[in-house]
Amino acid sequence: MANTRTTTSRKPRTAARAASRPSTRPAVEPEVDEPEVSAVEAQEIEGEGHYITADLCGEEVQVVPPTAWRASWQRLLNQGQIDAFAEKVLHPDDFALYLELDPTMAEWFQFTEGAAQRAGESLGNSRGPAKSSRSTRRR
Repeated sequence: MANTRTTTSRKPRTAARAASRPSTRPAVEPEVDEPEVSAVEAQEIEGEGHYITADLCGEEVQVVPPTAWRASWQRLLNQGQIDAFAEKVLHPDDFALYLELDPTMAEWFQFTEGAAQRAGESLGNSRGPAKSSRSTRRR
């Protein structure tokens, strides 16, 4: 039986070949509304150590910067284990104050947003899944 495959002059693409040719597409970074942090402020943040200060119910507390939060800590937060999460991210001296203050969820959200802003970071927006463009009605 004859081979029905046709041959082309096109060579298969390989990872080595793709890596040797730079992309011709310009790199586009999404625009993000983040507070501007000067180089001096960034150095001060790094110089303060592993913690930054943030306002929790009118009290200054020390917190691990949001970009240093571990995935396991985020899982605690996503599971609603706020106290366990707070114990991980707050300085040990400030965890007792957190328990005493007993913040509302709105106050806790303001605290985490404030910590992100102080660190010159953004926690991002979670808008949920996009609405389907297809109608669910049968015709």
